Amino acid sequence: MASRQQQPSDAPADEVVEAVERFLRHLELERGRSANTLRAYRSDLHGMLAGLGSLADLDLAHLRGRLGEAHAAGIGRATLARRAAAARTFTAWAARLGLLASDPGARLSSPRAQNALPEVLREDQVAAVLEAAGSGAAEEHPEALRDLALLELLYATGVRVGEACGADVDDVDDGRRTLRVLGKGDRERTVVFGGPAAAALRRWRERGRPALARPGSPPALFLGVKGGRLDPRVARTIVHRAVSAIPGAPDIGPHGFRHAAATHLLDGGADLRYVQELLGHATLSTTQLYTHVTVDRLKVVHDQAHPRA
Repeated sequence: MASRQQQPSDAPADEVVEAVERFLRHLELERGRSANTLRAYRSDLHGMLAGLGSLADLDLAHLRGRLGEAHAAGIGRATLARRAAAARTFTAWAARLGLLASDPGARLSSPRAQNALPEVLREDQVAAVLEAAGSGAAEEHPEALRDLALLELLYATGVRVGEACGADVDDVDDGRRTLRVLGKGDRERTVVFGGPAAAALRRWRERGRPALARPGSPPALFLGVKGGRLDPRVARTIVHRAVSAIPGAPDIGPHGFRHAAATHLLDGGADLRYVQELLGHATLSTTQLYTHVTVDRLKVVHDQAHPRA
C-alpha cells in the first residue's frame, strides 16, 4: 500500500527544472541560503511544478491544483504552507526576470500552519538525562565525555544541533563561558553557558578529544570516532539514546533540548528578547511559541492547585 505522503506526479519539463536550478543558484549566491534550505526548495518546487510542459504553462490554476492533490494525499497543513511559500518566492523571482509574463503565485493562498506546542522535557527529566550521562562519563571514556559535553551544551545554550557540530574549539571562550556559533542565514551569534556545561566541555577537550583526534582531524569542537567532525545525525542519535533511557520522557531529539532550554528560561523569568537572541530567531514571533508552552503549564498548575480552579 502506498504511503499517504506520496502522490503520483509527472516530473516537470527540462525547461522548468533548469529554471528551478537557476533560482536555487540565486538563493545560494545572492541570498546566502544553506544547503538544507536549497534541498527543501528543490523538493517543494519539483512537487508544485510537476506536470508542466513549459514554464509558460504555469498559472494560478496549476499551483492550486497541486496543493489540492497534496491535500487529498493527506499531506499536512504545515507542509502545504511551506510548498505554497516556495512557489510564491519562485514565481515572484521568475516574473522579475521576465521568465513569466505575470506572477501567478501572488494570489496563491495556503492553509495556515498549525503552531503545535512542542513536547518539552521537564526540568527533572533533563536533570535525569544529564545525571545519567555524567555517570557514563565517570570512567572517562572519550565518547562518553563527548556525549556529556554535547548534552550539557545543547541544554545550556539552546543551540541547534548543526550549530553545535559546526563549532570549532577556538569558538569556545572559557573565561567568559561563551560559544560563537554560525546560525541560519550565516548569522553569527554568541551564546552563554553555565558551570556544568563549562566543566563538561573542559573534561572533553582535555581528556576525551585528544583520544579521538587524528593527524588530519579538523579543529571541530566535537569529533566522531574516526576523528572527523561529529555528524549531526550521530549527534541526534546520542540525544535520542540518552532521553529514551529516562522513563516517561517524551521521544525527542536535539531540537527537544532546544525547546527545553527556551521553556525553562522563560519559566525562570528570562526576558523574551534575551531568549530570542540566545536561540538566534530572526523574529520574535518564533520565540513566542514558547510562551504558549509556559502558559499551558501554568494552566495545569492552576487547575491542580487553586481551590476554585
